[in-house]
This record gives sequence, C-alpha cells and structure tokens, in this order.
Amino acid sequence: MGTILGMIDQSIFQNKTASYYTLGCKLNFAETSAIGRQLLHAGVTRARKGQKADICVINTCSVTELADKKGRQAIRKVIQENPSAFVVVTGCYAQLKPDDIAAIEGVDLVLGAEQKLDVVKYLDDLQKKDKSEVVTSKTNRIRSFVPSVSADDRTRYFLKVQDGCDYFCSFCTIPFARGRSRNGSIADLVQQARQVVEEGGKEIVLTGVNIGDYGHTTKESFIDLLKALDEVDGIERYRISSIEPNLLTDEIIDFVASSRRFAPHFHMPLQAGSDAVLRLMKRKYDSALFRHKVEKIKKVLPHAFIGVDVIVGVRGETDAYFEESVAFIRSLDFSQLHVFTYSERPGTQALQIDYAVDPKTKHARSKVLLDLSDEKLQQFYASQRGVGRKVLFEHTKRGQKMHGFTENYVKLYADYDPHFVNRILDVQVGAYDEEEMAMKAEF
Repeated sequence: MGTILGMIDQSIFQNKTASYYTLGCKLNFAETSAIGRQLLHAGVTRARKGQKADICVINTCSVTELADKKGRQAIRKVIQENPSAFVVVTGCYAQLKPDDIAAIEGVDLVLGAEQKLDVVKYLDDLQKKDKSEVVTSKTNRIRSFVPSVSADDRTRYFLKVQDGCDYFCSFCTIPFARGRSRNGSIADLVQQARQVVEEGGKEIVLTGVNIGDYGHTTKESFIDLLKALDEVDGIERYRISSIEPNLLTDEIIDFVASSRRFAPHFHMPLQAGSDAVLRLMKRKYDSALFRHKVEKIKKVLPHAFIGVDVIVGVRGETDAYFEESVAFIRSLDFSQLHVFTYSERPGTQALQIDYAVDPKTKHARSKVLLDLSDEKLQQFYASQRGVGRKVLFEHTKRGQKMHGFTENYVKLYADYDPHFVNRILDVQVGAYDEEEMAMKAEF
C-alpha cells in the first residue's frame, strides 16, 4: 500500500520532471490534467519536449480490445524512451487488468480508478522497483469524486462533472472500470468554471461517463447544474458532451434553446437503430424515444448540430437487424455519426448471446455507416453556407491556416492571424474546402 501523504519527504519531488500520456476519452484528458496539477503542487514540473522525464504517468483506456493493445504499446514505448523514469500506469485498463500491466517490465506503480487522482500519496522514493506495486480498489468500493478540468491545444476546456455508470449495458466494461455513478457538487463545479475564466478560457465542454445521471452523490440535478453554470460570467460557450437520450429531457433541450451560453450542439449514443438489438444491448430507450429527441431538438433549434454514436457488429445483430438500423438512421435528421466496431470484452453479458458477427461483415457494415455519416455531414454543412455564425479560433497553425468551430460545431478555416486566437468572431460561413476539411470563414 502507498505511503501517507503527510509522511512523504516532499524534497524527493524537487527539481523532478514528469511526462504525461493519455489514451481514450476527454474525461481521461481532464483527469490527467488534474494529476499534473497535483504533481506540480508537490514541486514536479512538466518535462519539455524531447527531455527525459523522472516520472512518467500513463492514463489508459479499455473500451475495446484495441484500446488495451494500444495501452500496452504506449507503456512499452514510454519505458523504452525513458528507461530510468519512475513509471505510473492508471486509467480503465489499470483498474480492469492491473496484473497484466504489472507484468510489463519497467512499470513501477499501477493505480486503480479510486487512487488515480491521489497519485502523490502513492509515490515514495521514486526509485525504480524490481517488482511493480499494484494499488486498486474493488469496483463496488469506488466512491471518490475529484472535479478535474483540462485545456487541450484547441482552446477548449474539458470539465469533469460526473464519473461512473449504473447502467451495465451488455456490451460495456465501463461500470467495472470506473465504478458507480457519482458527481461533484454544483458549487464546486461552478468554482472550476470560474477558474477557467481566470485562465482566459472561453469554452467549456462538460464531460462524464453518464453526465445525464448527474446528481446521485449530491442530491442535485443536471438541469440545475446547467442553470448555475450559465450564470458564470466570462465563459462564452458550454457544450454538453455525450448524453443518454433517455436522460436528455425536453426541459434540458428547451433550456439550451433559451440559454445565454449553451451551444446548440448535442451528442447522443443511439448504438443501434433496431429495437431488438437495443434490447439485447440492455439500453434504456427504444428507437421511438430517440426519434422524439432528435425531432424535439430540430423543432426548437433547427440549426443544431446532432452527433450520434452507433456500434456495428454486436452479438445478435443479424443482417435483417442491421438493415433495420440503417433505414432508421437514414431517416433521422442528424449531422454526423461516430461509428464503433463491436469488440468483445471479458465479463460482459453480451458474451452469452449466441449469434456472433464475423470481422469481414463488421468491416462492411462500418463502411456503410461511415459513408452515410459523410453524406449527412455534407448535407448539414451545405445548409450552413451563407449563414452568419460565431467562431472560436484555435491556437494550432497548420501551414498558413487556422481552424475553429461555430456555436453549432461547423468547422471553419481562415488565413492564420495570431490576433484571432481564443477570440470569438462574427463570420459568414463560406464554401467547403476538401483539403482543409472545413468551410471558409468570411469576414
């Protein structure tokens, strides 16, 4: 077990550097940022690019088999590039398969979901170990919640408002990796948003595992959180990240339509357009409810961007069910699909379903939906041409161009101008450029 923070000789952190590596979702990025701030407070600075680090922290993902593989590759690469560094591995893969990670030569410390945001507590002398130390908690005992916020290279901030999930969908390991649903208080999260204002941030994306389920821990509600954040002066935009359709209430949609700061941008996981497959997945809604949510959004916010998640090739998805899914998805007025190929995960209920889809069929189905996504996105972009919008330009310079997003998530480009960075500007949406994969911002 790790050392109590008060007993640690703080001098071990002086003049030490750390590198951070994050795989997976935006929630992971927010948590890595929180770990970085904790180490910085202890005296550890971030290693410069190309500099050998004294401490390496790798935050992993385990949503698919491929994610596990990428995690192992990343760990080995980091160890190879920083052979003398003290290597800490955390995240979902670390929670689910700590012994697999501990077996990798060069890993010093494996921390589970409960321990990752208290990393300093488990660092002793920072000396390389002959055998990895593993500190995890059983999933049902994971109770802690630490608000965390991160900035990416795109000027957006990601604010973690909720963690864990109580849904136990048949295909998913996340409840086992992150524990039960829990959240921060509205007061704490409002304070985090104010900190973003102090740092000069203009846009915050609200993240979580199941953000619509917000409120379990504090007996508050998601809509009240949105209303409180909407009052924070200095934040120009909020975006709600992926939210379950059964938890995206009509009240929330109406609030976004009337709010000062919440963007007309929604992302909902559909996963399948066949009710039979949704039942096999143990989802909490049917296709009729999903259609209602899309229609409701388009009624009060006709220009809203709607992103939709789908999974192809789950167990039980026959050819007929897939065709049913495609027909349903095609009939929806959405903007873009995020297509995921089903990956079998150990310990999930889906493994009990008899009919398995072969890899070739999964690939073909994925292509059908990706083509449909391209078609829908082009239609949505075409509908925005000539319309006046507000764009937040990002730091990144690609060649002589810079990019940014409108309030309704249309990607725009312009000739690079340092004065445009992190500013929200009024523009007109011009023509689409294939090379830039964006529409032209016209001033």
